[in-house]
Amino acid sequence: MKLAVMQPYFLPYLGYFSLIESTEHFIFFDTPQYIRRGWMNRNRILHPKGGDNYIIVPINKQPQNTPINRITISQESWKNKILRQLESVYKKNAPYYTGTIELVRECVEKDYLYLAQLNIDTIINICEFIGLPINYSVFSEMDLKIEQVHAPDEWALNITKAMDYDTYRNAVGGQTFFDNSKYAMHNIRLEFVKNRLSTYNQKNGGFIPGLSIIDVLMFNSPSETLALIKNYDIITGANDGA
Repeated sequence: MKLAVMQPYFLPYLGYFSLIESTEHFIFFDTPQYIRRGWMNRNRILHPKGGDNYIIVPINKQPQNTPINRITISQESWKNKILRQLESVYKKNAPYYTGTIELVRECVEKDYLYLAQLNIDTIINICEFIGLPINYSVFSEMDLKIEQVHAPDEWALNITKAMDYDTYRNAVGGQTFFDNSKYAMHNIRLEFVKNRLSTYNQKNGGFIPGLSIIDVLMFNSPSETLALIKNYDIITGANDGA
């Protein structure tokens, strides 16, 4: 049985959904300290003049050690701003603009106080939209008893042990973060999911990989998007510590 534990990002890229697709259980890890200038409250879309641009959910200033699930959204006119950004880039050229913009509108229409809840709900809504099954839990709501953590890579290890899973999968970007020997010691297989980021026609004369899933959905049907999500490789193991 394969498990993934990942922070709830804002409208994440294809690889995030590949991780969901590749596992039997996905945990939204919402209790670590919030890291500024990461992917928690922003992501990339195309820019109307070329290149890429950020869409951003503004957040309130809070202490540096605030956990992800306590980060609050600044109640500004961010929803309309994001919708206008998407319209300016995609309305003329994206064949699936209408369905995708309605999806985004439905995702953000609720008055969210906490950023994590917005992100979790939008990821779940997108999975439903494209027909991607997701069996998920939210870590802060699980009341899961795990062993004491002594290093950052032991959160995933100890959660996997507590849930009695035999395989832990992570996005490939975290490959150097994990000590494979720790997992092997407990008979847990450590694997990494790498989406191939196949090209699709962005109608701009080039291709920019790794943008938000919203960019993918603008140019691909739900079934085509699901096929792109499933186009990944599994890489076994990581480093073996010092």
